[in-house]
Amino acid sequence: MIFAGKRPNNLGISNGKLAPCPNSPNCVSSQSADAVHKIAPLTFTSSPEEAISNLKQIIESLPRTKIITESQDYLYAEFKSALLRFVDDVEFYLDRNANVIQVRSASRLDKSD
Repeated sequence: MIFAGKRPNNLGISNGKLAPCPNSPNCVSSQSADAVHKIAPLTFTSSPEEAISNLKQIIESLPRTKIITESQDYLYAEFKSALLRFVDDVEFYLDRNANVIQVRSASRLDKSD
């Protein structure tokens, strides 16, 4: 795992927000205000509990993924690329106020995501 890098220490939810993206283009977030880092949140039509449960099942079904942290409204998983095993730290936050799942994905190494 030469390209795994170290797990960041700024992950998680703080005041209903995922960590902001750094200036580098290797991060995207549905809570970002700037176009370079902005992606859409995940939408759902089921109950919030069912949505986060379905998301967990999908993550667990994917190859080279591992859920590191989970709570009622939060999932943090590591996704590894197939060839060089680069690791992306991906967070999902069930935003009950907005009725969406907020997403943040950042690659640990390299300058693009």
